[in-house]
Amino acid sequence: MATLADLPDSVLLEIFSYLPVRDRIRISRVCHRWKRLVDDRWLWRHVDLTLYTMRPKVMWHLLRRYMASRLYSLRMGGYLFSGSQAPQLSPALMRALGQKCPNLKRLCLHVADLSMVPITSLPCTLRTLELHSCEISMAWLLKEQDPTVLPLLECIVLDRVPAFRDEHLQGLTRFRALRSLVLGGTYRVTETGLDAGLQELSYLQRLEVLGCTLSADSTLLAISRHLRDVRKIRLTVRGLSAPGLSVLEGMPALESLCLLGPLITPEMPSPAEILSSCLTMPKLRVLELQGLGWEGQEAERILCKGLPHCMVIVRACPKESMDWWM
Repeated sequence: MATLADLPDSVLLEIFSYLPVRDRIRISRVCHRWKRLVDDRWLWRHVDLTLYTMRPKVMWHLLRRYMASRLYSLRMGGYLFSGSQAPQLSPALMRALGQKCPNLKRLCLHVADLSMVPITSLPCTLRTLELHSCEISMAWLLKEQDPTVLPLLECIVLDRVPAFRDEHLQGLTRFRALRSLVLGGTYRVTETGLDAGLQELSYLQRLEVLGCTLSADSTLLAISRHLRDVRKIRLTVRGLSAPGLSVLEGMPALESLCLLGPLITPEMPSPAEILSSCLTMPKLRVLELQGLGWEGQEAERILCKGLPHCMVIVRACPKESMDWWM
């Protein structure tokens, strides 16, 4: 019977990659071979630190000893609800990430108080910035701020960021490389603000509006007016009607359309109405319907048969992937 010692390095590295950071460091004490593998650059490309309330001293040690130039994506918690004695993210730490991790492309911050962290301290190499349940200062994303900040930023995810509002949405125009925007639970963004913001963000190629107070109809109307080159749309179906969906008809570049449930309104388009609209989209290749309760029903058969050139996915809402960096 084969033992761990018989496995090749590549297989052991794949196994080690699923271990929490603390356990990775602990197994380096097992033997010289495992210590060498734990030091492998590949193992530290994607690091998730959200499982720990980590003292600043430990974080600085990880940064210097293991991550440094190896790091490609980092997921961190800010301990916003852990009490005043919990360590907080600091401008010095953000600047150190930029200086010591020149290959850092993706930063995901969870439950963090960033009100005292200026956006100018974030690593300038970032291509993706995700904020989940974070507090930001009012000045963070305003249009008047330095336009040279985060020059490579292509994707920003704003998930339950309570301070985010219309002015911040319009301020995103400062990120000239921005192509993907995800708004989740941003309840301060209004229909008027979304329309004005998308008018200035007409170069977006991917837009997701999930769990917001905005109706799907008003969101699609703003998209049809201003994002003619958008390739991917993902939104919840709250307030979606057949006339609202029809405004997307003829969208020249749309490749992927995802509608998320739960199905709660009688105005929701029927499968035949969804099919009719999709047939007018020349480049549509993926139609995804999540959480609508249509799995294995007649609706799925109608859509699959009517859209032979598309990948039609009808399923329940999936669980969050462990591969968060994908």
